[in-house]
Amino acid sequence: NEIDAIGHRVVHGGESFSDSVLINERTKEILDSLAELAPLHNPANVTGIRAAEKIMPKKPQVAVFDTAFHSTIPPHAHLYAIPYSVYQRYKVRRYGFHGTSHKYVSQRASEMMGRDIADLKIISCHLGNGASIAAIDGGKSVDTSMGFTPLEGLMMGTRSGDIDPGAIFYIMKKEGLSLHEIDSMLNKHSGLFGIAGVSDMRDIEKGIEEDDRLCKVAFDIYEYRIRKYIGSYVAAMNGVDAIVFTAGIGENTPAMRSKLVSNLPYLGISIDEDQNKKRGEDVEISTPDSKVKVFVIPTDEEVVIARDTAKIVS
Repeated sequence: NEIDAIGHRVVHGGESFSDSVLINERTKEILDSLAELAPLHNPANVTGIRAAEKIMPKKPQVAVFDTAFHSTIPPHAHLYAIPYSVYQRYKVRRYGFHGTSHKYVSQRASEMMGRDIADLKIISCHLGNGASIAAIDGGKSVDTSMGFTPLEGLMMGTRSGDIDPGAIFYIMKKEGLSLHEIDSMLNKHSGLFGIAGVSDMRDIEKGIEEDDRLCKVAFDIYEYRIRKYIGSYVAAMNGVDAIVFTAGIGENTPAMRSKLVSNLPYLGISIDEDQNKKRGEDVEISTPDSKVKVFVIPTDEEVVIARDTAKIVS
């Protein structure tokens, strides 16, 4: 009786869901049909929904989608340059992920700036073992680094991120790899792990302190990929008012943030190194005279799920 409603994080809503929804039988049928877009996540999400339904049959349930926040990305940014008929048949396009995180931290940044998010251009950097960046213009996602799957985009803990598809065909031929094996290589044995043999940024930093060359190379690739996406999103939005770092690496790696900012002098960013060392709290790490504000904001996806659930059931 203490529970009024149940909110579920659902990874993939495809093109069917552009916002959080009240769950009914039709919702579950659509989620089942989307399983092949996120085979490791959506079936488990539906299992959780059915389990909660069995335990609390009369309680309303709400699905909050990782992809929904990115449903505002326009066609010129979400379509791939492949035959349009392939998109029409299979809905192969950029969907983006970490939407609840990008939504939360961008809204929180606007609050910290004391400005309406509708007037802001924000670049949100969700940097964890999985990592993505979003360009948020007026509170709406207009581009993001992850694509049809979470494999595209930044270098990650064990994922390759962006790679020439031709290189994939070449590796498969040379190594005699199956589709399953190349999928495993790119998702589970690449990224930081593929270069340096460790996937945890703390181990990368420790390796750098011990003069491990490959840890230094991995760190430099990781930082460069982030910087390149930030630059491209400044161009996509024709400016930027704030950059936000969140998630495990984004929140807890001051050296990464310092290096990134020092490599973006054209943006007129200046960092307060004392503020940059703080952890576990919402903090502005840019100086008062910085042209672009920079924040570290611990993400809180559960708050977004709770708010959306309360809004829908009320």
